[in-house]
Amino acid sequence: MGKVKGFIDADGHVVENDKTLLEFLPPPYKGREDLLSFPFFPTLDGFHRQALRVVDGKGRYVAQGSLREWKDFLDEDEIEWSVLYPTAGLTFGLIRDKDWACAIAQGYNNYLSEIFLKQEKRLRGMALIPLQSIPEAIKELRRAVKELNMVGAILPAVGMRQPFGDERYFPVYEAAQELGALLAVHAAPTQGIGVDAFDRLIEVRTLSHGFGQMIQMTGMIYGGVFDKFPKLKVAFAEAGCGWVPYLMERMDLEYEHRSAQVPELKTAPSEHLKSGRIFIHCELEEMGIPTIARLFRDDILFCATDFPHEPRSEFRENIEKFVAREDLSMETKQKIMTENPKRMYPLALN
Repeated sequence: MGKVKGFIDADGHVVENDKTLLEFLPPPYKGREDLLSFPFFPTLDGFHRQALRVVDGKGRYVAQGSLREWKDFLDEDEIEWSVLYPTAGLTFGLIRDKDWACAIAQGYNNYLSEIFLKQEKRLRGMALIPLQSIPEAIKELRRAVKELNMVGAILPAVGMRQPFGDERYFPVYEAAQELGALLAVHAAPTQGIGVDAFDRLIEVRTLSHGFGQMIQMTGMIYGGVFDKFPKLKVAFAEAGCGWVPYLMERMDLEYEHRSAQVPELKTAPSEHLKSGRIFIHCELEEMGIPTIARLFRDDILFCATDFPHEPRSEFRENIEKFVAREDLSMETKQKIMTENPKRMYPLALN
């Protein structure tokens, strides 16, 4: 791993399945095998990822992300700690039944805590919170942090009817700020962001992750979220960083001409990115990393293994290439892989 020490994986995954989650659900759902007749979470979209990999010759073994696999990964690749996100649960925002949303959030969080977090101190957890019911979302966020020792909660980039700049979410932001918990807008589903007309996954995947993040960042900044909650930390995960300079330039331009429409926003949008409270995921090979560091700051970028969605061998190769890059200082590289995640996930240090 070169000269970089203490690598922190800011975004790994568990691969939860319905049968396993069944025993972790609250009453009256716990143990009800008839629930298995239908998937617990909606699908990402109309594509079967692994089927397409098989057909196009790009098929590969995708690890199940078991506790044993995670321990081996942490040991062999000298990872200090990793923060776990769901897989199927990334579609959580598409759930319409608020009672089921509350139940599956509790069940998933119980599962993550019992199967992973309590068994391995190097694994941290991000909770699902049912934004379909704001009072219950706040209740579950507090439980996840106070009782289950999680470091924050997920804001699904796609699915909720109101973008995250809407005032209905403000009580959640207030609670997260009070708790010191990170909120992470995580990409994955594709419905409703303008890519539904594509019939090829390559077209959908090219646009989906970045589009979802741009929608939510635009809403949150123009909605005055970062003005009203000055200590709130928000991350934008798994979309890379290339979209950020473009969006900031567009938002600053629009703000210059139409600021009267957003009285909640007290400063140019790009100033919020310079405040250090908004964190951006970057792929280690991205050309835009030096641009972000120069235009904004280099302590807002973080990287991730995405294990087990990506193979361990690919992670090792990317690390070696990243350390060898000549367009970034070693100080910036160390920040991205070690120091920035510590600042982003303050509860993980407790």
